[in-house]
Amino acid sequence: MGDLFDLTGRVAIITGSSRGIGRAIAERLAEQGAHVVISSRKAEACAATTEAINASCEREAAVAIPASISSKEDLRRLVDETIRTFGRIDILVCNAASNPYYGPMAGISDEQFRKILDNNVIANNWLIQLAAPGMIERRDGSIIIVSSIGGLKGSSVIGAYNVSKAADFQLARNLAVEWGKHNVRVNCIAPGLVKTDFARALWENPQTLQVATATTPLRRIGEPDEIAGAAVYLASKAASFMTGQTIVVDGGATIAG
Repeated sequence: MGDLFDLTGRVAIITGSSRGIGRAIAERLAEQGAHVVISSRKAEACAATTEAINASCEREAAVAIPASISSKEDLRRLVDETIRTFGRIDILVCNAASNPYYGPMAGISDEQFRKILDNNVIANNWLIQLAAPGMIERRDGSIIIVSSIGGLKGSSVIGAYNVSKAADFQLARNLAVEWGKHNVRVNCIAPGLVKTDFARALWENPQTLQVATATTPLRRIGEPDEIAGAAVYLASKAASFMTGQTIVVDGGATIAG
């Protein structure tokens, strides 16, 4: 069974991987033998995470290639530098996202809404389209979009973000249909509320946290590392017949209350 999850020699790009869920995914992919590319906007944070992963794995498992998801040229450079360094890309994890607005959709500005859609949907498609050609040529690849259970329900405070995450589900389904014939798989992970800096506005508010956990079967929010196992599965041979799907990892929140 161990071979099903072995990623030895595989090359993975993970966006937003200097902290939170992205970092946890990078750590676990590296633990399974993958070479991981740590990428986020801040070079110093990428370098620190890379150093920590290499020390933990006792090998040169990680490299840092900073990039902003809002820049297509940055993403092109991320792909090109990864290929120059490792020769290919086997796994792509689109984890980075943004949410500059917290409140009802009636109050969101056009600029804020566009930024959410640009960074959470269009940027994912940019990066996927840049990374996919080599996968298609080799007839081998796994693309993972970190979405959210927000894409499965409405919200009075993060509605625009939820719209973008619902679009990510459909992006994965469409690309899975297009590239299935090339043995390139595209799937989503939909985390529930997880204790990250990105979601701090939700879990740091005692009232919001109480509401979120009161009806969740596990009666708590998640930790970043609890999302990483799903990414290891989707990246590995264990998920070789899975594409166009979404794995919900939410402590049971969407099946209760």
